[in-house]
Formats: sequence, structure tokens, C-alpha cells
Amino acid sequence: MLSQTLSNLFERDLEKLKTELLAYENEGAMWVVAPGIGNSAGNLGLHIVGNLKNFIGAALGNTGYLRNRDAEFTTKDVPREKIIADIDEVIGIVKSTVGTLTPAQLEEIYPEDKWKDPVTVHHLLLHLLTHLSYHLGQVNYHRRLVS
Repeated sequence: MLSQTLSNLFERDLEKLKTELLAYENEGAMWVVAPGIGNSAGNLGLHIVGNLKNFIGAALGNTGYLRNRDAEFTTKDVPREKIIADIDEVIGIVKSTVGTLTPAQLEEIYPEDKWKDPVTVHHLLLHLLTHLSYHLGQVNYHRRLVS
């Protein structure tokens, strides 16, 4: 079933994000903003968590999460273990929400009207998965750049 496949792919990439963050020998290096690089790996981790808690947790899972997107990029020096715990929480949200969607629910119009044209839940989930993968690559590059 597509919903289970999507859930598994989110989990795979979120687990890889944890691996990348744990690979920083110096936890402080996660927060370095190198010349020519817009965001630290720590802020990208916060952004990924906030993005998925909002678009999957709040909108599809009715978790009540209220996003502060600006804080995802301005908050600094959050302990790595806190971000890892937040990623674990997101994995649980994804599994219980995305992993249980029916084929009919995947074809429904996504409840938030954020885009120019309405999109299906299926479309939005694919978008979120590619967004996660894009930022995961940035975290990997950042780690290698500052280590």
C-alpha cells in the first residue's frame, strides 16, 4: 500500500537525519554557519521537525501542533539529544498518520490551502518527502564542510 511505502521512506530519511546529526564529533559544529551557507545543520533539523509536525501532524493527524517557522531558523544551540528526541517524535507521528491513510484519503484534497492550486494528500506527501531529502543532503554537506 502506498501509504505504508511513504511512511517507510519518511522513517528511513528521518533515521538518516539522526545519523547525520550524531556524526558531528563536536556538537557545537552543528550550529556553525559557514561562509556561503545559509543555515546550520541544527537549524535544518529544527526546520524539518517543524515542517513535518505542521503539515503531517497538525493538518493530517490533528495533533494541535502550532508552528513557529521563524524560530526554526533563529533558535540556536538546542541540545542535539533534544533534536534527536523531536525526530523520534516525528517518526511516531508519521507512522501513525501517513502509515494508516487509505487510498481514498491519499486522493483527498489536502486540508491546508497553501498553494496556488489545491493538491491531493498524496501530492503533498511526495512534496514533503522530497523536501526532507533535500535538507538531509544539505545536513550531510554541512557536516563534511565543517568537520
